[in-house]
Amino acid sequence: MNVREDAVLAVSGRYDAFEAPKTKRWIDAQLGAGANLLLIDMTDATFVDSTALATLVQGMKHCRQQSGDLLLCGLQQSVRIIFELTRLDQAFRIFPTRADALAADWTPDYT
Repeated sequence: MNVREDAVLAVSGRYDAFEAPKTKRWIDAQLGAGANLLLIDMTDATFVDSTALATLVQGMKHCRQQSGDLLLCGLQQSVRIIFELTRLDQAFRIFPTRADALAADWTPDYT
């Protein structure tokens, strides 16, 4: 299974408590429309706070409950460090670029 082009959300700048609710609404809408494999493109995100991280984790859990997943791509070094410090890099499937994520053949693996 591959990510559909219309199941990709790009976030940019400060990805924080003000932006996270938009992501939650998007995830809910995608899941409601039947998509269960979603991609968040963080190429242009320069910062991520705990609210945004919690939103991503919640979204990942909801996707996995529907036999799908929430994938991430394009983490800049400053954002990647936050994922590594919180060990969320172990929870999410993270791709270097959007193209890599879209080309990947996804199969469930929640170990």
